[in-house]
Amino acid sequence: MKYCSQILMMFSILLVSITGKAQTIKVTLLGTGTPLPSIERFGPATLIEAGGQYFLFDCGRGASQRLWQNKIQLGKVNRLFLTHLHSDHIVGIPDLWLTGWLPASFGKRSSPFYVSGPAGTSSMMELLQQAYAWDINTRKQEKNKPDSGILVFANDIREGIVYDQGGVKITAFTVNHADFIDSALGFRFDYAGYSVVISGDTRYSENLIKFARGTDVLIHEVAIARPELIQKSAVARQILGYHTSPEEAGKIFSIVKPRLAIYSHIALVLTDPTIAPPTIDDVLPRTKLNYSGTVEIGEDLMTIEIADKITVKRFLNDKK
Repeated sequence: MKYCSQILMMFSILLVSITGKAQTIKVTLLGTGTPLPSIERFGPATLIEAGGQYFLFDCGRGASQRLWQNKIQLGKVNRLFLTHLHSDHIVGIPDLWLTGWLPASFGKRSSPFYVSGPAGTSSMMELLQQAYAWDINTRKQEKNKPDSGILVFANDIREGIVYDQGGVKITAFTVNHADFIDSALGFRFDYAGYSVVISGDTRYSENLIKFARGTDVLIHEVAIARPELIQKSAVARQILGYHTSPEEAGKIFSIVKPRLAIYSHIALVLTDPTIAPPTIDDVLPRTKLNYSGTVEIGEDLMTIEIADKITVKRFLNDKK
């Protein structure tokens, strides 16, 4: 193993000398929202680019629109990993899969669509193929349509290494979303000596801490509600019970010590129209009660490039 590591390091140095550019991980937050049908924050979806490959984690509402908004051809994204099967994390799958297969410039998928997720993933994808059978069979009759682009290979995964090719290693680990959910996952993505961890939906999780230690970037969910709503609404208390508070996230960050912590799947809980929801500005002060490191509030289309230096770019600022 020692000699293998030395060979990999030498290859990395050689690649840098040839290309003049170090290997990096690029993360794009396609969607940072929740089930709330917001225009500003689409459903949960995180794209990671490494080694010339695209990997998508969750595929919530609007994932395809965000990809194309970022000038990424949908057909290039054919590796999808799911944290769990709540609707807000999966409703974008048919759009990405089917639209990415079309021959137009935004599609052009020519290789199979691979989907990995917790128990139930294979069954879901099999049933989606049945649900869209008319569309698939009709479009197959059109000319210049490579059938391989519509093929689906889905598998149910558990904790452990779930992908290890081309220098990319992806490890799934269980998280604590609810007492009655035993299959929710987080993911650790390792490439060229750098790493990023995606929490998925979870309460405070010791197992997440275990797998996230030493990571460069930790992308973590968060949920917050006003005290008066918590006191008044049993539904609000229930929602908060399935997620991580800013104070709890701060404790996690203080143990994991990532180079950068980022919030996504940001839940500003609103269950009573007579009580105003909290704002984004309420999240960081509560996090800082337990953590003094760098934390970013994720935004749709924010990009994070991970190398010796971590660079964060906000989409709207870049367009100005």
